[in-house]
Amino acid sequence: MTVRLTVAQALVRFLAAQYTERDGARQRLIAATWGIFGHGNVAGIGQALVEDAELMPFHQGRNEQAMVHAAVGYARQSNRLSAHAVTTSIGPGATNLVTGAALATINHLPVLLLPGDTFATRPADPVLQQLQLPYAGDVSVNDCLRPVSRYFDRIGRPEALVPAALAAMRVLTDPVETGAVTLALPQDVQAEAYDWPDEFFAERVWRVRRPSPDEDELDAAVAAISRATRPLIVAGGGVRYSGAEEALHDFAALSGIPVAFTQAGKGALSHDHPQNVGGIGHTGTAVADHLARTADVIIGVGTRWTDFTTASGTLFGHPSVRFVNLNIAAFDSHKLAALPLVADAREGLEQLHSLLEPHHVTQHYVHEYAEERLRWQRRVDAAYAVPDEDARPTQAQVLGVLDTLVDGSDILINAAGSLPGDLHKLWRPRSTDQYHVEYGYSCMGYEIPAALGVLLAAPGRPVWALVGDGTYLMNPTEIVTAVQERLPLRLVILQNHGYASIGGLSEAVGAERYGTDYRHRDPDGGFTGAPLPVDLGANAASLGMRVLRPRTVRDLREALADARAATVPTCVYVETETADTVSGPPPAQAWWDVPVAETSTRPSAVKAREEYDRHVTARRRHL
Repeated sequence: MTVRLTVAQALVRFLAAQYTERDGARQRLIAATWGIFGHGNVAGIGQALVEDAELMPFHQGRNEQAMVHAAVGYARQSNRLSAHAVTTSIGPGATNLVTGAALATINHLPVLLLPGDTFATRPADPVLQQLQLPYAGDVSVNDCLRPVSRYFDRIGRPEALVPAALAAMRVLTDPVETGAVTLALPQDVQAEAYDWPDEFFAERVWRVRRPSPDEDELDAAVAAISRATRPLIVAGGGVRYSGAEEALHDFAALSGIPVAFTQAGKGALSHDHPQNVGGIGHTGTAVADHLARTADVIIGVGTRWTDFTTASGTLFGHPSVRFVNLNIAAFDSHKLAALPLVADAREGLEQLHSLLEPHHVTQHYVHEYAEERLRWQRRVDAAYAVPDEDARPTQAQVLGVLDTLVDGSDILINAAGSLPGDLHKLWRPRSTDQYHVEYGYSCMGYEIPAALGVLLAAPGRPVWALVGDGTYLMNPTEIVTAVQERLPLRLVILQNHGYASIGGLSEAVGAERYGTDYRHRDPDGGFTGAPLPVDLGANAASLGMRVLRPRTVRDLREALADARAATVPTCVYVETETADTVSGPPPAQAWWDVPVAETSTRPSAVKAREEYDRHVTARRRHL
C-alpha cells in the first residue's frame, strides 16, 4: 500500500514515527521542530508542519544559529537520546546554521538540520539567493554545512528521501558518529508529490548501543592500573552521555582513585564525593593539576583530550606516565599513545570495577589528595566570601551567592567568556546534570537559546543562563521565544563593560587589552574613554523579560531568590566589581598555549614572549 504525500509531508510523518531505546527506556527521537520560514521552506516544510501539527510540535525561532543552540541544549539535557530538528529557508537562513552545526558536531550532540535549497529543476538561473559558481552548477550555499555535518545529503528526487532519511536517523542515534545531520531540501522537491510505501511511516526504534570492551584491551588496562602507584581518572562528557555516573562513583569509591573532570564531565560526581578533586587543566583546580603532574597512570573516561584539559601538552609530567583511554570512539581512545579501551563508558567502568575489586590505592595517597581538597575548598570559600554586603559584587561573589540558593534541581548554563573558567574552578555541582558548560566550541551566544532547549527537556526545573555583556550582545533574540512560550528562563547578565576573558588574555600576551573594553574612543583613536552607556537590562525588558537590578550583594541575594521562584522569564542585571587578588577566583593552575609575537617593539609583548618561551619548553608529546 502507498500514500500520496509531498516530500515535506512525508518527512514530517517519518520523523514523528522515529524512537530511540536504551536500557529498556523509549522516547521520541525527534521531539519537536524549530523553524523560521522563508520562500525556501514555507510552502514545503511549513505547509507540512501546519498540516501535521499534532504529530510534530513546532517552536518559532528568531535567529537560525540560536535555534540550533536550543536544539543542542535539548539534546544534551536528554543525554543524546532525543533531539530536535531545525528548518530554515535557503540563503542567509541556511548559512546562519553553520556556527550552530559546528558546535553540535564538535560536542557530539545530535541535531537534524532541514535547510531549504535552490530548485532542483532549475526553472530559472539564478533564482533568488542562489550561489553561482562558474565551475560547478550543483553547489549551493548549503554546501557550507558539509564540513560541520556528520552526515549531509541533498534530496534531489522524492524517492531519494527514503535512504537519506534512514541514514540520517542512523547517524543521529550512533553515539560515536552523532552530531549535526543535514538534509538539504530543494524548494521545488519539498512540494512535489510521490506515492510513498506505508512501511516508510511505520514506527521505527533505533537502539542505542552499549558496546563492551575487547577482552585483550581490558586485560591490558587492568594490568596498567594495578601497577600504578599514583593513578588519576579524568572524566569527560562521555560519562554523562552513557549514564555512567553511578558506575564512576562505585569505581572511584572502590579503588580510592581520585577523579578530575573536564568541562563536559564536571558534575558526574557530586562536589562532596571524597574522590572528586575538581576540574582539570588550564581552568582546573590546584589539587587536580598537581595530581595530573605526578600521576603515573591516567585513566581517561569519555574525554577528547582537548588542549585546555592537557594544558597544551604540558600537564602530565611523570617521566613514565601511561594513559588508559576508555571511550566509545576508537579515534579518541588512541590519543596520547594510550592503551585503548573502546567501549561504552558504563560498560567499561563496570568491568574494570569487577576485575579490580581487591585493588585500592595507598592510604598515603588518599590522605594527600584529601588534604589538598580541603585546601582548595578554603580557596573557593575565600573567592565566594563577602566582607561587605553593601558593596557591588564581584563575578565570583555572584556565583557564591547563587551557590547558597540552589539545590540539585537547578541547572546552570554557560559557554564563553571568563565564566567558564570561574565555574570550572569554583562551582559545586549538586546533581549530575546541574553543570551545563558548552566548552567544545565555547560559543558566545549559546547560553540563552540553550536554556530554552533545557527548559523543554526538563520542565519544572530552575534553569539559569549565565552570561557576560559581550556574550549577551551576540544573541539575545530567543528571549522573545521564552516570552512567547512562557518558559521561565532565569537570565543573569554580568555587566563588566567588555570582553573580560579576552581582555585578560590580551594583557597576558602583550596586546595590552586593545579592543576588548566597551569604551568610547579616546582622542588618539584608542578605546580608553568612558564606559559606553549601554543598558542591557533595558534591552532585555524591551524583549519582554521582567528585569531585576541589584546594586549590592544584599540586593543580589534578594534578586536571585526572586528569580529562582519566578514563573515568567526573569533577568537579574548585575554591574560587577573587578576582583582583586584576595576576593577574586584563583588564577590559572596550568598553562595554555596562545602564541606570542616573536618580535616586537613594545616591552609588554617582549616580556610576554619571554614567559611563553619558558612555558613552551615543558610541552611534551606522549609517544
